[in-house]
Amino acid sequence: MTTKHTKLFTGSNIIVNGLKNLLDVAQISYIIKDRFESARLGGFGENMDSVEVHVLDADVDKAKNIVEAYKEKINT
Repeated sequence: MTTKHTKLFTGSNIIVNGLKNLLDVAQISYIIKDRFESARLGGFGENMDSVEVHVLDADVDKAKNIVEAYKEKINT
């Protein structure tokens, strides 16, 4: 059986770290794809806002609520 993940959020490493903390508190598992760091290590350029957070499809609705509240908080 394979589990499916959905891309939930893309942002900078600093912003994603804050979101990771909130997802940890809510006990939502996630996968981080840091395309910026991967590109840097490979000697390529990449946008700094290219860190992705992926969550299990089963957790998407709960996680979206957390992301929306987090966006409101960081944009105030």
